[in-house]
Amino acid sequence: MTRQHKDDADEDPLVKQTRLRRDRRARWLRQGDMSVGRRLAQIGVLGWIFVVPTLAGLFLGRMIDARFESGIFWSAPLMFLGVCLGGWTAWKWMNAR
Repeated sequence: MTRQHKDDADEDPLVKQTRLRRDRRARWLRQGDMSVGRRLAQIGVLGWIFVVPTLAGLFLGRMIDARFESGIFWSAPLMFLGVCLGGWTAWKWMNAR
């Protein structure tokens, strides 16, 4: 196989995903299943990853609204931004495993 074809094969998403799955399976065969405690810990971390940015956005929005007496003008969009950020962070964390 020439270098050009080898580089193309390395960049192919199907080849990358196949290698990733093979590596995960090999790791699972070496280490076995996770304990119930570890799974619960991961679920807890995932919850905090999602909740903290949401509450931070809401808190910041309420502070700005209180300062400028603007009702919920900043609270709602900043909370939504926190939800989006938390969702994106949780997605990245889940897919990094």
